[in-house]
Amino acid sequence: MNITITEGAAAKIRERMDGKSGFLKLKYDTDNCGCVVCGVSALWLVGDLDEDDREIKTNEGSIYIEKSKEVFFDDNMKIDFSEKANCFQLKSPNQYLNPRMSFYDKTVQ
Repeated sequence: MNITITEGAAAKIRERMDGKSGFLKLKYDTDNCGCVVCGVSALWLVGDLDEDDREIKTNEGSIYIEKSKEVFFDDNMKIDFSEKANCFQLKSPNQYLNPRMSFYDKTVQ
């Protein structure tokens, strides 16, 4: 799996992680979606990794994905940031996987 992070997205990620420690995850979130195949991708800042997490090296450092959820992602993806919509975007060469992707700080309880 190959993930590229654009300059704009990298700047926003750094801004949201400023002064915080943790790991950046590309999460396929199925909570309140009805079933496991009805999920939405999101960026999560987490304090700890799960046993199922796999490290993906990007041009801007590491991002983690749950091995069991990799099937819901494409082999080549790009994380971008839309200033107009004020949100992250997850794209592949063939489609938008999430044109309005959220960033959640899960280190704050």
